[in-house]
Amino acid sequence: MNFRLHLFELEDQPWFPHVLRQGMLDFLRFMINRLHAYEAAIPLLASLLRKTNTIHFTDLGSGAGGGIESIQKALSRQVGQPVQVTLSDLYPNLAAYTYLKEKSGGKIDFIPASVNATSVPESITGVRTIFSSFHHFSPKQAKAILQDAAEKKQIIGVFEGASKSWLELLVLWFGFPIAIFFITPFIRPFRFSRLFFTYLVPLIPLGIIWDGTVSLFRIYTPAMLQQMVASIQVPGYTWQTGKVGNRFGKYVIYVIGYPDETMVQE
Repeated sequence: MNFRLHLFELEDQPWFPHVLRQGMLDFLRFMINRLHAYEAAIPLLASLLRKTNTIHFTDLGSGAGGGIESIQKALSRQVGQPVQVTLSDLYPNLAAYTYLKEKSGGKIDFIPASVNATSVPESITGVRTIFSSFHHFSPKQAKAILQDAAEKKQIIGVFEGASKSWLELLVLWFGFPIAIFFITPFIRPFRFSRLFFTYLVPLIPLGIIWDGTVSLFRIYTPAMLQQMVASIQVPGYTWQTGKVGNRFGKYVIYVIGYPDETMVQE
C-alpha cells in the first residue's frame, strides 16, 4: 500500500459525539495494550532514553492515551528503572488521563492545558513521542511537528503500529467486528454507553471500522517519512526512518530525530 489518502476520520470531527469517540478510543487503547502492538518499538525508544541519559518522555497527540500503559511498563523493564510519562494533546482527554495516572501510581502524568504538537512550548521537556496519531496530521502539519523538534533541538520518536498492508485492511474489515463483539464487556473503565452503542445501536463498531480503514490509508510509509525529513534542513540534527517487527500485528513504522550534541555514549 504505497500511497496515502487523507480522508476524514470521524473522531477528528468537532461535531462527532464524545460518547462515541470515547468508546472508539477505549477499544483502541484496550487492543494496543493487550496485543503489545508497540513491542518492536521499545528497544528504539529505550536506546534513545539511554543515549540521552533520561527516563522521561512527553507524549504528543495522546488522544485517550491508547497503549501508553503497556509501553511505559515494557520500557521500564527494558531500561531497568521506572520511566515517567507525561501525556498531552491539543484537546486533552482529562478523564482518560486521570484514570491512567491513578492506575499507574503517578508514573503516567499529564498536562491539563492544550498542547499544540506543531509548536511545543520550551517549558515542556523530555523525549517527545507520538504513538498512533501521526497519520491524523496532514503532510504540512506532520512536517511542522518534526521541524519544531529539530529547530528546538529536542529528541522525537514517532511510531505507528501498522505495516500499512492490504492484509491488515482485510483483518480490520472481517476480524475486528468479531473482536469488538466479544471484547467490549471487558474494557475498563466500564461504561453502559459503550454497551448501548455497541450492541443495541452499533455506532461504535461502525466508527472503529471506518476510522481504522482511513487510518491505514493515511499512514505515512517509511519512504514518505524519509522524503519528509530530507526537506528539514537543520544542521547537527539526525533522522532515522524505517519499519521494525517480524510478525503480523507487531510491525511499527517509525521516524526518530535527535540533535547530535545531546547523544552520549552508552
